[in-house]
Amino acid sequence: MASLDDRHRPGVVRGGRSCGNPAAGRFGPGRFSLAAAAKAGQSGAVLRPSTHAALALLLAAVWSTLALGILHAAGPVWSLSPPATCLGSHCFCELPRTGQLLLQPANTVSSLGFVIVGAWIMLDAVNAGGRALGVASTLLMGLCAIVIGVGSVLLHATLTLWGQFADVVGMYLLGSFLITWALRRVLGCSDAVAAVVYVALAGLCILLLWIAPETRRWLFAVVLVTAIALEWWLARPRRPGVVPPLFLAGLLANTVAFALWILDQTRIVCAADSWWQGHAAWHLLGAVAVACSFAYFRGEVTRPA
Repeated sequence: MASLDDRHRPGVVRGGRSCGNPAAGRFGPGRFSLAAAAKAGQSGAVLRPSTHAALALLLAAVWSTLALGILHAAGPVWSLSPPATCLGSHCFCELPRTGQLLLQPANTVSSLGFVIVGAWIMLDAVNAGGRALGVASTLLMGLCAIVIGVGSVLLHATLTLWGQFADVVGMYLLGSFLITWALRRVLGCSDAVAAVVYVALAGLCILLLWIAPETRRWLFAVVLVTAIALEWWLARPRRPGVVPPLFLAGLLANTVAFALWILDQTRIVCAADSWWQGHAAWHLLGAVAVACSFAYFRGEVTRPA
């Protein structure tokens, strides 16, 4: 059975191959089903930008409500839970509002930027016909961004160890996706092989987070740098139709975000009781970087059979 993402051109079915043609197949199990999105993509139907934006905001509101529901159910006495390990370094500049549902409101609210971008990406699966980044991969990338946002909300609202775990899991999921998507293009592996690689890589990162949470930042840095290097030097030349400046724009956004992260973490620039927080800017720029990366990936077209 061919994967959903392979059926992007009428009359063409590519399936059953393990490795070989990098353009054949797409990341994600072949049995993934989203019939409406698939039919829309194959017929060339697209969401109008205004409709796309409105639906993305609606979907983001649903995810945000879910996160708020979790907080209401678990809080607001967050001191009853084990504290986040980042408390040893103040968990960034913003002053925790003890006793409130959101201990760090600016850092919490800014995390929703990832949720909005993730919702926008997931809805773009309707437009995936003819792209190398097919329906399943588009949905997965969008879901990873949403998990980052919800996890970040849980961390900054609670400053608990479980919130910290949820925060980092999303970053590992997206980083593992980026590495796998680059390897998928370089090696030309099948959907099944790519899925196994992704699950193994993400699972290993999460296991290390569980065993040694203090290594979370260094491990994420390794994952991110590896993904960037693989994509730029090995995968990019094999991606017809992509616009490299979009990838570089995402890299620039990440670089500026990291600079602000350092200034905030070290309190070189810090107004603890203000809504203007460097870490909040890190969240928003990180969401921009994810959007730029997706825009870059969605430009890749499939080669003729």
